[in-house]
Amino acid sequence: MAHAHHSHHPHQGHHHGDDVDWGAMAAMLETEAEVSAPAYSRALAWLGEEVTEPGLVVDAGSGPGVISGLFAQTFPGARVIAADGSEPLLERARARAARLGYGDRFGTLAGELPGALGELEYPADLLWASRSVHHLGDQRAALTAFAERLAPGGTLAILEGGLAPRYLPRDIGFGRPGLQARLDAVQEDRFARMRAELPDTVAETEDWPALLTAAGLKHTGTRSFLLDLPAPVPDQVRAHVAAVLTRTRDIHADALDADDRATLDRLLDPADDGSVHQRPDVFLLAAHTVHRAVRPR
Repeated sequence: MAHAHHSHHPHQGHHHGDDVDWGAMAAMLETEAEVSAPAYSRALAWLGEEVTEPGLVVDAGSGPGVISGLFAQTFPGARVIAADGSEPLLERARARAARLGYGDRFGTLAGELPGALGELEYPADLLWASRSVHHLGDQRAALTAFAERLAPGGTLAILEGGLAPRYLPRDIGFGRPGLQARLDAVQEDRFARMRAELPDTVAETEDWPALLTAAGLKHTGTRSFLLDLPAPVPDQVRAHVAAVLTRTRDIHADALDADDRATLDRLLDPADDGSVHQRPDVFLLAAHTVHRAVRPR
C-alpha cells in the first residue's frame, strides 16, 4: 500500500513497506494494541492532565480502533473519530465500539492522511497520531496540517520513537546470543528504505519537539511510558510474540544468515521445548514515547 493506510500498529511487529495488506493483519494489529494497553492508558491519563473534557478526539491512523476505545473510556464526554486509510480496519473499529458500548459517540473517517482530516465537521480538541507520521513523506508538512485541524487551545499528541520491544533473554540457550539486536538492525535498514521510497519524501532530523514547534504549536511535554509484562506472560501475550516473530521471519528471511533463520525456526516450532510457545522466560518489555503540543489560542 504506499503506506496509504496509516494504520495504528504499535512498534512490536510494526514492519514497514509498501506491500503490506493492513486489513489482512487486522487481528494481529488489534492484539498488539490490546497487550500494550497498560502503557497507552498511562499515556492517555498524562494527556488528560492537559486536555480536560474535550468535545472531539481524533485518532489519526487508528487501525482497528483499540486506542480509539481507550480515548472513549478516558474521556466519556467526548466524541471520538477514528481516521485511517483502511476501510477493513475501520469496520473492525466500528464493531469494537458497538461491542464495548460507545458506538453512539464514535465515528470513522476513511482516507489518506493528512488530507482526510479536512472532512472533519469541526476542529479537534485532541488529535492523536501513533506511529502514523513517519509513514508520510513530508512529516513537517503533515504536522502542520494536523495542527490546522486543532481548535484553539487544542492538543496534538504524537507517538514516535521509544525503544524497540524485547521478548527474550539475550542468550536463549541456542543460536548466537543477541538475536533481537540483529533483528533490530535489519528492521532499521527496512525502515530507511520505506522512508526513502515514500512519495514526496523529505529527510528530517527526528527532533519531534522542534518539528511540532515548526508547525506553529507550543511543545508542552515529552514522556515515555514503559510496557513491562514480565514472565510468565498470559497466553494472549505469548501468542502475540509468536505472531510477531513469525512475521519477522517471513519479512526478513533473506536479510538474515542461516544461523539466525534456524534460531527463529526453533523459536516458532510449537513442538520444540525452546520455542516461544513453551519456554517459561518469554516477556514483553518496551517503551512508547509521546510528544504533546498545544495550538495557541
